[in-house]
Amino acid sequence: MTGRLFAIVGPSGAGKDTLIRGALAARPDLAVVRRVITRPAEAGGEDFEGVSEAAFLTRRATGEFALDWQAHGLRYGIPKAALVPLAQGTDLLFNGSRQGLPEAAALWPGLVVIHVTAPPEVLAARLTARARESAGDVAARVARAAMPLPEGLPAGLNVVTVMNDASPATGIARFLAALQPVSA
Repeated sequence: MTGRLFAIVGPSGAGKDTLIRGALAARPDLAVVRRVITRPAEAGGEDFEGVSEAAFLTRRATGEFALDWQAHGLRYGIPKAALVPLAQGTDLLFNGSRQGLPEAAALWPGLVVIHVTAPPEVLAARLTARARESAGDVAARVARAAMPLPEGLPAGLNVVTVMNDASPATGIARFLAALQPVSA
């Protein structure tokens, strides 16, 4: 039995981490990939492994990552070892990048993409509330949020959009519905 792999993508402030945590609480059969990021572990947010740029590049060179990308001045990696639960039938979520989707879809033909989004004013309010970026950085992130999913995605790629513009409970319910298998 093989589990399903879900790439969770969307703009900063869309609530991806909140929805992932809510899904894991509601569905203990799910698992999430712990990403490797070139950011200090104490920076907060999701549970991730913080490493230096040099350590990341060394691990990349040794082939430790199934997928890696750069965004917002940081490097992100999905360790190959974190994908083992798929072979055991576990559905697995990873917080990905919209720009990395073409490569991810090529690597994993059965990939399901959940595109989490919210209106610009909601994104701006959430980014401002977390107080990690300047007003200029918040404005730049909100402007990037309007970017569509990248070109080059394979025809037939299963992409589900989750609008996360209401309460956390509503967003989590929408997210859980998006995790359900598509029936013909």
